Amino acid sequence: MKNLTPMDRQQLIEDIQLKSASGEESLGTSIRRLRLEITGLDQDSFAKMCKLTTKTLSTLENDRGNPTINTLNGILKPFGLAMTLGSLRHKPIKPISQHVEEPRRKRGASPKRQTAALQTASRARAE
Repeated sequence: MKNLTPMDRQQLIEDIQLKSASGEESLGTSIRRLRLEITGLDQDSFAKMCKLTTKTLSTLENDRGNPTINTLNGILKPFGLAMTLGSLRHKPIKPISQHVEEPRRKRGASPKRQTAALQTASRARAE
């Protein structure tokens, strides 16, 4: 294990969290940084600590595979972290627009009548 002061350790964890949440780093990169920069352990030792195989850890760090939430929480727990549902504060929230259905053409109507019906529907939507 690396000899970091509690303050240095906390700052590193916060930096990793921030970069992961903002999308600057992938989940695999964040896991790799936790392993190397906080613990200083090799993949084999870290995998044993997290009760994973080395292959599984390698797959996760290289952004491959499909880990369960329990697997990710097993990796993050020693650092006081957990996978949660949260908001990305750096991105503005977009309002959900109401979907307006396009009017359907009447079956069997003449092209002239269809055009008139579509124009009437467009004016009604504009108002």
